[in-house]
Amino acid sequence: MAPTARDTATIGMFARTDHDHPSIFRPENLLREARRQRNLPPGTVPDVCLLDPDGDIVRFLRQEGRARRSASWACYHTDLWLTELEEVKIGVVGNAVGASFAVLIAEQLFASGCALLVSISSAGKIDPDVFLPDMILIDRALRGEGASHAYLPAAPEVEADSLLMHAASRGLERTGLQPFRGTTWTTDAPYRETSEALAIAVRAGAVIVEMEAAALYAFGEACGRAVICLAHVTNTMAVSPGDFEKGPRDGAEKALAVTIAAAKGWIGEKNAMRQ
Repeated sequence: MAPTARDTATIGMFARTDHDHPSIFRPENLLREARRQRNLPPGTVPDVCLLDPDGDIVRFLRQEGRARRSASWACYHTDLWLTELEEVKIGVVGNAVGASFAVLIAEQLFASGCALLVSISSAGKIDPDVFLPDMILIDRALRGEGASHAYLPAAPEVEADSLLMHAASRGLERTGLQPFRGTTWTTDAPYRETSEALAIAVRAGAVIVEMEAAALYAFGEACGRAVICLAHVTNTMAVSPGDFEKGPRDGAEKALAVTIAAAKGWIGEKNAMRQ
């Protein structure tokens, strides 16, 4: 039986070839309308922004009185919290979990003035040699989600920008943090992490599984944006009691230390290139 027009259209959605075409729906336009509807003042976000999918960093900063809510952030779905670490202003968005939501917020942050986006997701351990809790600088992501395929042609994986990895590693090393670099499997369906799927990811080189990195790196590559993804490895998919422990203060202080170290590495490389 010959494929119908509907069949052809459906196949086309899953085999996109329009990656270099401009989008009709633009983040700048959404922000414009949100600002109009909510009567928000004009404003920009800090150069350095942080995605906090679990919300632990935002909760910590608010409890410590170290953050204030941005009055001009024109997102319909989130708040932007402003803080300062070692004289670097940072904007933090909490609970941006999942690939499509993370990229939605990333697009809006860069449209609002962001120059470097750091994401620290909570990740599951699939390599027995990874410690809990541990922090991994993600240098490659297996594309097991849908959002990355809207930004880049189909491929099994996406690699982080090598210059950004170098800058982040240098920044971490300068502060005494030993960066462990590794591959992640990014999935849209955490409750479909079957033994078969995990085995395939391990054979492909993944040491952890999380939900944002592939999409964020694909967005960064396609749009020329600086994105650094890290993972706080906290669990073994809850197969035994006592999982998901991040350490003191739910790992927020460590996550902030890693964020500022990576950001300073990026700032240092950027300044060196200007000289």
